[in-house]
Amino acid sequence: MLKDARALASYTQEKMLEEPDSWLKEVRAELKIYSISSNADYMICSSDGYVVAVTGGNVGDVDGSLLDKFSGDGKYSYDDLGGALEEACHIYGVSFVANGPEYYVLAYSPKSEQDNYTKNIMEIFMVSAITVLLVVMFLVYFATLKLTAPITEVANIAKKLGSGDFSVTFPDYTTREFNELSVAFNEMAANLKSYDTMRNSFLANVSHELRTPMTSIGGFVDGILDGTIPKSQQGYYLRIISSEVGRLTRLVKSMLNLAKIEAGELEPNKTSFPVTEPILDTLLTFEPRINEKKIDIQGLDVQRINMFADVDLIHQVMYNLIENAIKFVNEGGYIAFSFAEDSEGTTVTIRNSGEGLSEDELPLVFDRFYKTDKSRGIHAQGLGLGLNIVRSIVELHGGKILVKSLKGEYTEFTFTIPKADNN
Repeated sequence: MLKDARALASYTQEKMLEEPDSWLKEVRAELKIYSISSNADYMICSSDGYVVAVTGGNVGDVDGSLLDKFSGDGKYSYDDLGGALEEACHIYGVSFVANGPEYYVLAYSPKSEQDNYTKNIMEIFMVSAITVLLVVMFLVYFATLKLTAPITEVANIAKKLGSGDFSVTFPDYTTREFNELSVAFNEMAANLKSYDTMRNSFLANVSHELRTPMTSIGGFVDGILDGTIPKSQQGYYLRIISSEVGRLTRLVKSMLNLAKIEAGELEPNKTSFPVTEPILDTLLTFEPRINEKKIDIQGLDVQRINMFADVDLIHQVMYNLIENAIKFVNEGGYIAFSFAEDSEGTTVTIRNSGEGLSEDELPLVFDRFYKTDKSRGIHAQGLGLGLNIVRSIVELHGGKILVKSLKGEYTEFTFTIPKADNN
């Protein structure tokens, strides 16, 4: 408004000087143009308050004394010019001199117009905001549906997995994060399915292993009690009963130790002892079977080599490895021991001749419940827990165990137990 008032003052002054007799018509036309473009009204009045031209309808003459405050290049006032205007207005005034007298150009806008303008702006803003909000809500709704659909699908499939249906698979997704989640769930489902299969197999094996000796024990005890077995043969059958009880004891002990290791309840009581001690004790236990298969024992004529570990747990490691070696060594074959000791730890290697393992079997021998086809056949007494327990005990000591085999020649297990300073 102030800018337009200055422009009109300059224009009017120029026209008065150029066309002193006909300037008014052109000036009034110019006022209308400015009024339409700026949404404000304009008036030109003389210093005595006489209104020369106006765009705002009926406007009375202005008290000349009220115009003094607009003298100069631009002043602002908020009033009704002594009642000349119908209501109080925002007024910008500029004065100029032409052909002697002083004139004033006043640009004014009623407060009601401003309020209406503000109201219109607010209405436009509210309509725009509501429209934008609706559009955003619409977009967010469908984006959320697209985002949550895979989550819902994953949740439903996970429920099926939880209920024991391991045949379900997760689809591929275009989103990288969901696709990684799908791959992870599929791997988990495959592992659960494999574990479930092994668990069922294990339960079947355990049931068989428990039922067979218990049936034998019960039958022989009943036979002794009712006299079916004569006294002359009772000693023989009592030895069988003792053997079957020992078999049950080993089974239960293996399962309890494995459970304790997994629960973190088994803390090794480490001491230093000759590594050959548990080996010799175990070989004496299996002496009848060693003699029966004519097995050649090699590598025990060595100097004293110590191991820092729990002697009872290492005894179980040796028992399981030697039992495994005796089980699969060929008749007339050999079981060879070798030892190494350095600043890092003590290493024991047990090799037996025989059929050996295939490349496919090597990664599986330490898995729980795993039994080779050969073991399931002529050596069906095993449960597939022995080597898993061996690995668990070795790792409990912070060590490592490896297996090597050459099909048709040998199988070799090597484990290392760290020294005291490395634990």
